Amino acid sequence: MEIHQLQMLRELGDLGSVKAVAETLMVTPSAVSQQLALLQKSVDVPLTRKEGRALVLTDAGRVLAEAGAAVVNAMADARAAIGAYHEAPDSTVSVSAFHSAGQALFAPLAALLRAQKASDGGASPLLRLSDEDVAQEDFPGLVARYDLVLAHRMDNSPPWPEDKVAVIPLADEPLDIALPAGHPLASRRELEPADVVDEPWVTSRDGYSPADVLAAVVAVSGRPAEVLHRINDYSTVAALVSAGGSIGLLPRFTARRVLDAGVVLRPLAGVNSVRKIDILARPETLKRKSVMTVCESLQTVMTGLSSPN
Repeated sequence: MEIHQLQMLRELGDLGSVKAVAETLMVTPSAVSQQLALLQKSVDVPLTRKEGRALVLTDAGRVLAEAGAAVVNAMADARAAIGAYHEAPDSTVSVSAFHSAGQALFAPLAALLRAQKASDGGASPLLRLSDEDVAQEDFPGLVARYDLVLAHRMDNSPPWPEDKVAVIPLADEPLDIALPAGHPLASRRELEPADVVDEPWVTSRDGYSPADVLAAVVAVSGRPAEVLHRINDYSTVAALVSAGGSIGLLPRFTARRVLDAGVVLRPLAGVNSVRKIDILARPETLKRKSVMTVCESLQTVMTGLSSPN
């Protein structure tokens, strides 16, 4: 077995297709297929199987992919002990974030790293930023494409698979009720599910935090909610709320940039409305100095964003 073959098997399990593995590793799909075939010849049980047009791992393939991940991690430890790569302060760091986190954090993160470089005259990580709007269960898979993944999940949802990804907590962020400034409920300091369930709503698509919180509101109040709009973009949600005719749910910290005088936020009591924002990464990635610099800078930016005005 070759390490690069185990790496390809691991990537196939995470990414789900030979094409995606090839794109991630910057090789041709035929090269991936050839190496997987060579790996298959070294064992006497099937590692992959066809499901329609897709190539997926068998149970044996998943076991070997997990063992391969341990090998890759061990090699990363060895490189960290002897290699300049892990100690380089100016290597490229790719960061992915869900949309509202990217809107709120990316520009301050880039500015902070530039300021740090200017103040001490030293090297600084080279950022490569992307946004990925995925459902909660799909965030861990993104660590195959990015060094750091900003992910969110509801506080009462299943935890991240820490046997596969490392988790660095970034913030606990409440989702608040967003109301038009002139709404009768805007005079209240805090709202209960019974106060808001009968209002017309703008919320997210199923599988995302606002929809999860609204489902809890419905469950606690015992009454259905009238959902007028399904919108994932928080700036659009804020604009619709400001225009009147509906209320919504917006994250307290990361939605600040999209709020105007026409929208007010009020805490929601009686249900768990807190989402966790975490940094996900492969364990070996966090051994790089430049990656940890970006992690620490993200923590600094989030602390500033979540501090009271």
